[in-house]
Amino acid sequence: MSISSNRYDPWTRLGLLTKELERVFDPRLANNEDASNVATCDWVPAVDIKEEAERFLIHADIPGVDPKDIDITMENGVLTLRGQRSSERREAADGWKRVERTHGSFYRRFGLPDTADASRISARGQNGVLEIVIPKQERAAPRKITVSAE
Repeated sequence: MSISSNRYDPWTRLGLLTKELERVFDPRLANNEDASNVATCDWVPAVDIKEEAERFLIHADIPGVDPKDIDITMENGVLTLRGQRSSERREAADGWKRVERTHGSFYRRFGLPDTADASRISARGQNGVLEIVIPKQERAAPRKITVSAE
């Protein structure tokens, strides 16, 4: 009996559809500013995004990724995550029958709203989860303008 390493995963197709819909409906991605994720991305970390009163939170699943191998940048309203998950070489002689955990580079981009304060973004990794905190800008208080008589 042979064990096949090719496995059908229906969620892969759903992920591709989601990416395409994001590209179509996000104007920053529609002009294909950076399509390098298609050619250079080996895997895509799953993320949860939450909006709170004072901040946005992004939790990305990155088990096995060393924090020094993660690059987070913010430019033109787009937050970009790039990184690398290293893998030990596994030979059939070592007894491995199946290897499903993906390794290699990852790439994700997120369009941020105008309310995000790019200068105060912070990130930390713990237990295989990367948490990115994006504070919201403080709202300017309305100012009353007095009209003077001439």
